[in-house]
Amino acid sequence: MRWLALALTLVFALPALAEVRDPHSHFFMSKMGDFKDELATAKQEGKQGVLIMFEMEECPFCSRMKGTVLNQSEVQDWYRKHFLIYTIDVKGGTDMTDFQGIATTEKAFALANRARATPTFLFFDLEGNAITRFTGATQTTEEFLLLGRYVAEGAYKTLAFNVYKKQAAKP
Repeated sequence: MRWLALALTLVFALPALAEVRDPHSHFFMSKMGDFKDELATAKQEGKQGVLIMFEMEECPFCSRMKGTVLNQSEVQDWYRKHFLIYTIDVKGGTDMTDFQGIATTEKAFALANRARATPTFLFFDLEGNAITRFTGATQTTEEFLLLGRYVAEGAYKTLAFNVYKKQAAKP
């Protein structure tokens, strides 16, 4: 009888496990280090912009986002449909090119974009302009998906995210 209960538990738990995927290979894209070129790719692929997660090693909130939200297949599939998604190490010395074609480092790019706390999620439009910032970890997967819809629908142009979130919660 115990084996039957264990087998049923596993059968029902497996679909939930199948929905969890590594965010490094299923959410974030490999960056070439040239965000001006990435914008051209975003335009060519019909994306709505670029999302950058500013992070640093040993950041507990970054780890929490990766382990509870960014590893969800629903989040990964939705965001990849609408945005190109990259990470930037706020303390990193890696050379890169910003959206205007200027050579810089990850650290300098993070400072220029006022990404001091981590994680900071910064959405850029297809011209390389920062359009929406969210600092910290979202409370839920649903909140992170709502943040993406807020940008994709253009609601950021007229509403603060907290107002949009309250409106979305109304029945």
